[in-house]
Amino acid sequence: MQKPLGIILAGGKATRMGGGDKGRLEIGGQSLLDRVIDRLGAQVAGLALNANGDAARFADTGLPVLPDTLPDHPGPLAGVLAGLDWAAEQGADRIVTAAADTPFFPTDLVARLEAEAVGMEAPLVLAASRDAETGKIWRQPTFGLWPVELRDDLRAALESGLRKVVLWTDQHGGREAIFESAEQDPFFNINTPEDLATARRLVQR
Repeated sequence: MQKPLGIILAGGKATRMGGGDKGRLEIGGQSLLDRVIDRLGAQVAGLALNANGDAARFADTGLPVLPDTLPDHPGPLAGVLAGLDWAAEQGADRIVTAAADTPFFPTDLVARLEAEAVGMEAPLVLAASRDAETGKIWRQPTFGLWPVELRDDLRAALESGLRKVVLWTDQHGGREAIFESAEQDPFFNINTPEDLATARRLVQR
C-alpha cells in the first residue's frame, strides 16, 4: 500500500508568540518548519503545507501551500479539510497531519497511526500521549490519520459550526494511537517564548 500524503498545519495566528509564522523560529540552528518537513517528509509519499496569507513566503520550502477554504481561521480541522481536498486531487486516499510548531514528534508517527487503523472502514486515528507516571492521556488533535472519503462530511460539519476536532472524530469512531511520554512529551509544541526557550534547551541536551 502506498504511503499517505503529509500535511503540515501552519494556519494558526500564533497570537501568543506575537503573531507571524511560528514555523520560522529557530532551534538548534534550524527552523521549526524545516525540522517538521524533515521529520514528516521521511514518513509520507509527499508533503504540502496548510497556511494562510501570501503563499510566496514559503516558496523556499518547495511545497504546495494550501490555504483554508473556509473563512475566519476556524481551526485545525479547516487545515485538515484543505489537505483532504488536495489529496483527492492527487488521487490519494488518506493524509497524515502534523503541526508546524511541534519539532519533536515521533519518527514512527505514521507507522503507528496506520497500525492502529487496521480493520477500519475509514482510517481515522488521532495520536495521543500518555504520561508514564500518572497514566493520563492527552489526545493530539493536530496529529492524525484522516480518510479522503470523509472530506465532504467534514466540510458540512465545519460549515455547521463544529470546531472541536475530537467531537468530529468521535462521531466517526475514531481511534487513538498512544505514545508514551516519559521525561518529555513527544508532542511538546511551542506556543510561547517560554516554550521556545525550553525547546532550545532540549535540542542542546
